[in-house]
Amino acid sequence: MTDFSKVLAHHQHDLLESRTRRHFLRDCSSGMGALWLASQAHGNEALAIQHDASEPLSTLASPLKGKVKRVIYLHMIGAPSQLELFDYKPELDRFDGKACPQEYLEGKRFAFIRGVPQMLGHQYPFAQYGQSGQWISDRMPNLQKHADDMCFIKTMTTEQFNHGPAQLMVHTGNAGLGKPSIGSWVNWGLGTENQNLPGFVVLISGGRLPRVGKSLWGSGFLPSVYQGVQCRSVGDPVLNIRNPKGVSRSMRRAALNALGNLNEMTHASVGDPETVTRIAQYEMAFRMQMSAPEAMDISSEPTSVQEAYGTTPGKESFANNCLLARRLAESGVRYIQLFDWGWDTHGSNKSESLNFGFKDKCRQTDRPISALLTDLKQRGLLEDTLVVWGAEFGRTPMQENRGGGSMSFIGRDHNPNAFTLWMAGAGIKPGFSYGETDALGYEAAVNPVPLRNFHATLIHLLGFDHEKLNFPFQGLAQKLTGVKHAEVVQEILA
Repeated sequence: MTDFSKVLAHHQHDLLESRTRRHFLRDCSSGMGALWLASQAHGNEALAIQHDASEPLSTLASPLKGKVKRVIYLHMIGAPSQLELFDYKPELDRFDGKACPQEYLEGKRFAFIRGVPQMLGHQYPFAQYGQSGQWISDRMPNLQKHADDMCFIKTMTTEQFNHGPAQLMVHTGNAGLGKPSIGSWVNWGLGTENQNLPGFVVLISGGRLPRVGKSLWGSGFLPSVYQGVQCRSVGDPVLNIRNPKGVSRSMRRAALNALGNLNEMTHASVGDPETVTRIAQYEMAFRMQMSAPEAMDISSEPTSVQEAYGTTPGKESFANNCLLARRLAESGVRYIQLFDWGWDTHGSNKSESLNFGFKDKCRQTDRPISALLTDLKQRGLLEDTLVVWGAEFGRTPMQENRGGGSMSFIGRDHNPNAFTLWMAGAGIKPGFSYGETDALGYEAAVNPVPLRNFHATLIHLLGFDHEKLNFPFQGLAQKLTGVKHAEVVQEILA
């Protein structure tokens, strides 16, 4: 044996002696950690979701034959007060102007309330509507007509009381960045019915993006082709969708063919699946040059429809986006997400107050939402479309006293303990109200619904077991509902 061989043998012997059972359990693929993960995964095996690599948005059948084919999600950014819209509490009016009960303050965290605030009664009158007798305030006179089509969840709860993390909780199931949004999960699981348009479209109104921006419609660890595509109601629907001057469609086609060949060579040598995704996205963009402008052109709608929604073609507005949502749903887009900014009614200024800005936002949204529900119903689309209305959290029954002082305008602080979400359309009980808050509307008292249960219910309506719609990432079968126990809210299902 050579000297080198002796040294190598001695080194290997030392390595074996230094190894312990802890090293073995850590390194062995069948170690205790892996055995535990396997035991947890029993019965929750991932679905075999497979798209053709060249058509990552190809339509797939849902394993449970869901009643919902598409979703229109209306998110009111900033969180409107449920106590001025849908959650009527007569006792709250009797406490108006009185000091907040101590049990509502002890051990609680608030974004801006300090000391002992005063209770704040309803700022607008409520009445019951429809045969189901749903309580709706006078701020939504058009929506009142749809009371018997709507399913209210009065006891939504969240773990977050700041806007950014709370918005992420609603749309990704996690308060941190980097997780797929609901639309991305749905886009991945079902694909889309129209290969000439994105499967997941995002529309913005109110003058600005949500606080955490595009993370609310990102694809996270899913392939990037499943992320949302932000479209505009002003100008070209997507930036840079038109060819530059001097570039014809045939020239663009030839350039894409050459680029596709290069990307295919790269994929063959490197094997990165994102390369295939990139090819598919280029092809989608090419097809969208023809299909997107047509789908997004609301000026072609009859005058009667324009008037029903209150649209102004060529301008950014929530009304325009509601009409676009109907057109996109009709065109086969799977998931349509609307964000409307301006609902953060603290009372710190006129535009963010219940007595001024809130009234304006209700006026801007009531008519278009009502028109959207009517339009979908008349076209038979509400039978397999689910419309969701909600926000990131609710509002306190106490008046905000920022820093312990008095406010120039009337407002309420953030409340993660109870907020209202409503749905209309496929798979849910119409004219139904689920859950009750306490006498003053502060906390969910009967049948609280954490966000993960809402997510499980939404995924179920689309035809999936939320445990099995998962994706392997960082050693865990990642799910929209996260690692905590989640369950479908069976009581609201039709």
